[in-house]
Amino acid sequence: METSIFVRLGVHDKALMNRCAIAPSAPRLSRAGWTAITHLGGTGPSLLAAGLPWLACCALHEASRLALATLILSHLVVQLMKRTVARGRPAAASDCVALVQEPDRFSFPSGHATASMSVALAYGTTFPAWAFPLLVFAMLVGFSRVRLAVHYPSDVLVGQLIAGATASVVRVML
Repeated sequence: METSIFVRLGVHDKALMNRCAIAPSAPRLSRAGWTAITHLGGTGPSLLAAGLPWLACCALHEASRLALATLILSHLVVQLMKRTVARGRPAAASDCVALVQEPDRFSFPSGHATASMSVALAYGTTFPAWAFPLLVFAMLVGFSRVRLAVHYPSDVLVGQLIAGATASVVRVML
């Protein structure tokens, strides 16, 4: 009997996560750096980055409006998917150790990856000169989630795809 494609993808996803995750015994500076990056994709920093420029004028205000709308819509999609799919965190399903506190028990999709990419895409489309560094930063936040063993790579990828889809929808609607 042939194994389903989802089972095979899951095996590869776990193997890739295990290759990318750092050990709890990794140098303290490395763990601290990845932890700092991952926390920048959290709720507080994402809302601050999206909302604070709302108080500015002109293009910055418009970019903030786009970022907030994208962030809120993508967050709703992520929470719906997390509760529907209910995929457990890597630490619960294997012998790896999460190196930061897990925000909830569900892994799929990554809220941090979605939030950081949502904000990056909103500001990047409004200010094209900022697009590349913002996208690199958002990708680093996503990778940090795998590096710290709180998400599988597919969690991050799907979260970033959700951000792209919601950014497109919001851009058309606003």
